[in-house]
Parts: sequence; C-alpha cells; structure tokens
Amino acid sequence: MAKNVTAQTLQRLPLYFNYLVSLPENRKSGNISATAIADALGLNDVQVRKDLASVSRGGRPRTGYVTAELINDIGHFFGFENHDGVIVAGVGNLGRAMLGSDSFADYGFDIVCGFDCNEKITGTDINGKPVRHISEMKNFCLNQNIKTGIITVPEKSAQEVCNIMTDSGIKYILNFASVHLNVPENIIVHNENISMTLAMLTRHSFFEKELTFR
Repeated sequence: MAKNVTAQTLQRLPLYFNYLVSLPENRKSGNISATAIADALGLNDVQVRKDLASVSRGGRPRTGYVTAELINDIGHFFGFENHDGVIVAGVGNLGRAMLGSDSFADYGFDIVCGFDCNEKITGTDINGKPVRHISEMKNFCLNQNIKTGIITVPEKSAQEVCNIMTDSGIKYILNFASVHLNVPENIIVHNENISMTLAMLTRHSFFEKELTFR
C-alpha cells in the first residue's frame, strides 16, 4: 500500500509501532482504534487515522484495527520482517549492551557479531553472539552479505573503523562516535551524538521553563 506517505507521517509511524508492540499480550489480541492510539500518544486522532490509512487497509468504523495486523502492516512498510544482519564495531559498554539486547529483532535487524581489537574480549560471545577481532571484519561481512554496521569505538579510531566497514561492503553506518566520518558518496551515515542529544533535551526543557515564567 504505502501511498502518499509524507516525511511527517514517516516520522510518526515508528511512534505508533513502538506503542503497539509495548502493549500487554492480551491487548495485542484485540482491536484498537486510531483515537485510542492518539490519546495514548497525545496526538490528533484525525492525523493518526490518516497516517495509519497510508500503510494499512485494516481500519473499520467503530471497531478500529486488529492490533496484531496493524503491527504487521507498519512493520511490513518498514521492512521489519526482512531481518537484516548488523555488526557492531567496538565492544565497550554501549557495544555490549547492543549485543545483549534482543529488541532489535522487532525492527527487522539481527545484530550477529561484535568486533574489537582487545584480545581479552575477542573469542568470547555475548548473548550467544560472537566477538571477533577487527581484522576479521571484512571476510565476515563479505561472506555474510552484511550491509549495516554500528560504530561505538572511541573518536580517534572511528575513521579507521569506518574505512574497514566501507571496504567490507557496508553501505549503512550508525555512528556513535562524536566525530565526522569521511565516506564514499554511496555510503549512508547517521550520526548519533548522545551528549548533544542530552544537551538539546535539557536546553529544550530550559526554554520551556523560560516561556512558562514570562
């Protein structure tokens, strides 16, 4: 389906999906209305209804959507059923947390391997997922057809790791290192700066208080 999906709708659809998958199992087996979703998320019910109509035909007057089907419809739109393999470079606290989490599978991604240069870590496994030496990344990614990589190494090592990833056939990189990465034109990089996000969050809160007191 997926007709007339605007950039704004594209930003809201993950909110709906996150809310729906967080519901208790007994509620997933029933129906849910666009109004109920809108109320839970503090959004306009007309907008929610339009957003959902762009990716699902399951809505019915007075009965709403079958919750499980709506989850599948949104997931299908984003390709969550594909289960693409992902690797993590840098098995520190953040990298270990990613390897230890099973929540990525809900969004169509399987973190299949971690890579590090610390020989005390390599050769072990986390949550059943192996940790290999960074020198093994290229062969692993090419053999497993891995296209997505996550960088959680220190800033000074990020560009070197990025180069290895692009040389390994990686096309999509999620970068948690607070440094700009130089990549070929056909590589997509998304930078996730946690410190900057926290700063923006607290400043947003500060400005809200300023407006409140004026």
